[in-house]
Amino acid sequence: MSYHNETRQIDYQPMGMMKKTSIKEWLNESTRLLAEQSELASLEARVILCHVLDKPREWLVTHPDFELDDHQTEKANQMIVRIQTGEPLPYLIGKQAFYGLDFKVTPDVLIPRPETELLIEECITWLEEHPDRRKMADIGTGSGAIAITLADRFEDLQVTAIDISGKALDVARQNAQLLNVDSHIVFIKNDLLDNIFDSFDLIAANLPYIPSEKLITLQVARYEPLLALDGGQDGLVIIKRLLHQAREHLKPGGMILLEIEEGQSESVQKLVDALMPGVANSILIDLANHPRFLKIMV
Repeated sequence: MSYHNETRQIDYQPMGMMKKTSIKEWLNESTRLLAEQSELASLEARVILCHVLDKPREWLVTHPDFELDDHQTEKANQMIVRIQTGEPLPYLIGKQAFYGLDFKVTPDVLIPRPETELLIEECITWLEEHPDRRKMADIGTGSGAIAITLADRFEDLQVTAIDISGKALDVARQNAQLLNVDSHIVFIKNDLLDNIFDSFDLIAANLPYIPSEKLITLQVARYEPLLALDGGQDGLVIIKRLLHQAREHLKPGGMILLEIEEGQSESVQKLVDALMPGVANSILIDLANHPRFLKIMV
């Protein structure tokens, strides 16, 4: 089955609120509307208004009676409608917070998730324990969240950020420039580690891992890039390819960290045993106590 991202024409309708409305009134009504589908309705409403008004959240709190003009109200209302249709908020405002940094995001890149911050923490711990290990590859870099966050934390880290999507790399490069770490990240358009002749101390990757048949049932597939989501029939097609390549690209004593889907831990460990016999591997759980990461030590 083939997939494609559709261009959706949305007929924006007013939310039933007056054109002239205060911040407090707009937030109350928007929160009520978003609460039907989001547990973070109040937060999302505030993020929208901060974006439209170009003001920090603290300003909204101290100016509850500030009156929105017609243009501001219409723009904010349209964003509410788009969220109600399922469009992700980060794409609407063009950014997403990740590990204390703001990343530019577009529909060409996967939106960074809080779960991936645990991968960052594991990498930080390992890099702090191995100060002589400073060569890293981020495979499937997308927005650059992993590569850039670690480059920001470790000024002496040399990062190679790889993605098969040229458009994703454009976004990642912009993020690296915005966050002033572009001097020690090399971005390469490539399919995993094919024709890469370098070796690394640390390889991190958040690759597509959702099984194709499952993916078509998920809301995330409507808006986020399928190239970053579709892991093939069993969700492990791309991960298997990377594991097949990884051993010859990982320096002795190095580490690999891969994000996986819940339910894949047994299968992915069998892949490691088959493709990288003799290496130590373990599964790390996330804050919800779900298997989330594969850790390989060579």
